[in-house]
Amino acid sequence: MNKAISIGATGFGIIAVCYGFARFAFGLFLPEIDQQLSLGPTLSGVISGGSFLGYCIAIVASAALTERIGPRFVAVGASLVAALGMVGIATAPNAIWLACAVLIAGSSTGLASPPMAAAVATAVKAQQQNKTNATINAGTSVGVALSGPIALLITGEWRLAFGGFACVAVLMAIIATITLPATHTKPRHRQRLPQFDGNIWRLIIAAFLMGAASTTLWSFGGKLATIRLGWESSDVGILWIAIGSVGIAGAFSGSLVSRFGLNATHWLLLGLMSGGMLAVGFDGATEATTFVGGVLFGGAYVLLTGVYLIWGVNTLPDRPATGLMIGFLMIAVGQTAGAPVFGVMLDAFGPTYAVLSFAVISLLAGLARTGQKAALA
Repeated sequence: MNKAISIGATGFGIIAVCYGFARFAFGLFLPEIDQQLSLGPTLSGVISGGSFLGYCIAIVASAALTERIGPRFVAVGASLVAALGMVGIATAPNAIWLACAVLIAGSSTGLASPPMAAAVATAVKAQQQNKTNATINAGTSVGVALSGPIALLITGEWRLAFGGFACVAVLMAIIATITLPATHTKPRHRQRLPQFDGNIWRLIIAAFLMGAASTTLWSFGGKLATIRLGWESSDVGILWIAIGSVGIAGAFSGSLVSRFGLNATHWLLLGLMSGGMLAVGFDGATEATTFVGGVLFGGAYVLLTGVYLIWGVNTLPDRPATGLMIGFLMIAVGQTAGAPVFGVMLDAFGPTYAVLSFAVISLLAGLARTGQKAALA
């Protein structure tokens, strides 16, 4: 039990720092960053996409590194990379510097996930692993939720915020050095690439489209709230609190799929995410609709990641880690592509057209249906 608690708490903190602070907090402070560095929507989208691109590259490298040098060193490295990237954001004098720093900070999320899964598998008893992994995964939303009140307290001082976040990342690196196992298991034989049948391709399409659509609020939620409500950066913290506050709902993904089936659950959550995006970004948005929209979006997003996890594991039951990796990687690939496209559309056509288009993209992901109805219903 002590191992489960210590690894769970450490993983929770690392995921909160890497995902909540290093990756998703950029969208919270984007209006103030945009004002100081004169980025504009198109360049903001390209820079935001760099965070997701860093994730895509790092998650592939992290899986291999974890097998070679063990979870402790990779997790410590993830925390230090997050710290380096956030120091870069805090000190950025121009857009090029900022883009590089965002790329580095975003890559920490990809580095963090595989070693935490390996640490749980290595040191936590089998009957405690699901609970421990659920605790670790909840760190994302808690990190997002915490960044909101921090923004409110420091009144949009984004450089100070990212400097403080970097200090927390260094602290988590020290804790990980103490608590995480250094041992690792080498694969018994070389794994072949999975057979890309129709069900895998449908998972790839669905995860890609959902990831692309999600950049509406992850990258531009603060910008949309500023446009629609005239909020200052500090006020945007309210939206981030709403998005992060329901993240614990992700623990219930499995229950929803068991009760209603994967396809029905997938459609329902995509609809809720689209509704949340429209409530924040559509013409006529109010403070109340913005808060409710953030809650809908945050809860649906975290639950959808659980749906793609289940979908991937059931698609490749003999290689569950690979199935999980495909879904999560494609979410990030979609986010990498979606952020700059949304920025261009926002710049060229305005918020109503951009948000409506991306809400439709979210719903289109539901057309990719799993072929395993019986197994998952």
